Amino acid sequence: MGAVVVVGTHWGDEAKGKFVDLLGQDADVVIRYGGGPNAGHTVVVDDQTYKFHLVPCGILNPKTLCLMADGMALDPEILVKELDELEARGIRTANLRLSANAHVVLTYHKQLDALEEAAKGERALGTTGRGVGPCYVDKAARTGIRMGDLANPQRLKERLEAVLPQKNAVLTKIYDAAPLDLNALLEQLRPLGERLAPLVTDTSALASEAVAAGKAVVFEGAQATMLDIDTGTYPYVTSSHPVAGGACIGTGVPPTKIDQVLGVVKAYTTRVGAGTFPTELLDERGERIRERGHEYGTTTGRPRRCGWLDTVVLRFAARTNGLTGICVGHLDVLAGFPTVSICTMYQKNGHLLRDFPAGDVSLLDGCEPVYEEMPGWPEGIGNVARFEELPPAAQAYVRRVEELAGVPVVMASIGPRRDQTLVPPDMPPPRALFSAPRGVPVGPRVPAR
Repeated sequence: MGAVVVVGTHWGDEAKGKFVDLLGQDADVVIRYGGGPNAGHTVVVDDQTYKFHLVPCGILNPKTLCLMADGMALDPEILVKELDELEARGIRTANLRLSANAHVVLTYHKQLDALEEAAKGERALGTTGRGVGPCYVDKAARTGIRMGDLANPQRLKERLEAVLPQKNAVLTKIYDAAPLDLNALLEQLRPLGERLAPLVTDTSALASEAVAAGKAVVFEGAQATMLDIDTGTYPYVTSSHPVAGGACIGTGVPPTKIDQVLGVVKAYTTRVGAGTFPTELLDERGERIRERGHEYGTTTGRPRRCGWLDTVVLRFAARTNGLTGICVGHLDVLAGFPTVSICTMYQKNGHLLRDFPAGDVSLLDGCEPVYEEMPGWPEGIGNVARFEELPPAAQAYVRRVEELAGVPVVMASIGPRRDQTLVPPDMPPPRALFSAPRGVPVGPRVPAR
């Protein structure tokens, strides 16, 4: 067996949850390695829809151990609510474990998130307001509260006594907001800590043991490559590492133990919040994609910005993450367009740019997408049972994405359900990803064009 990382290739919302859920059916362990309640995954099983904000999607498989690892930022209120909702729907959560090293999102983080965004005015980043950014700020400043602290009432009190005066000074002196009361905060956190304490453990040891034992392990990414704090379109990024390397940083599993890296890409591109988006469609086509694809945030409900597929970004994601396979989703959303377009390059000041201009987001200013137009395909592909039964134009589109990325497509999705997932005829079934040679694509790699 082996370890497989699932990452988003663009700005998130690529339906990573669906593919994690699919792989989770054959996995022994599913590990979410970063992010917090600012991310969400939607999974459809039969006629049931599940919306996850913190809990790994693998929880739907009762035999799978689910870990929320060191790199996460956990809001205990949201987590307890999510666990209660899952239990009420008959989903067993006893197989969940929380890292003692994961940082805790607290009331003052959420307050500061909202106040800081408001203060930026027109320069606001478009955060979710869930307090995740300020939580990671505290992590870097070494003033954060971790799950191990939350599970220990005395240590939690001592840590808050040291930190809260500083937070109150910022709230009152900079933002003219009311200070927080230590005792009230402890009273709020005490029952949450008691509820979650039995689940808190050393998830790094559990993850390492699973990998060393040769078990099938899935690393569940949140957000996506272009939102990574280092490699993304800074400053319009998240505060953690959604890229494949973040799976190692966030779990303690070394990079030499990662076998496959799957990049999930939509048949089109979306993003939320502010920031440059070269292929954005500000017309009826973008609106049609949004409505057909239900492009509204799982966590916030915000409408997503929509545009044609950007393979300049996709190639950057392939290089940055070391992708060994691609999962193409939402093919059904583009059904019915007479023609579909793929961005193959950018043009700026008369020059063609094939590679993403990383390092300075201002380099994207003025970039115009260079499109390749392809025939569209008709409606009604949601019930197709085999890849070969897709309309020829849809098959050609998937193959062109493969060529432009230089990475084989291992799965294609035509709807949210598990059974709406197709495997190209030259690819093995998804479970074979766990036994593929380390770092070697499971199918023939196509030279990027």
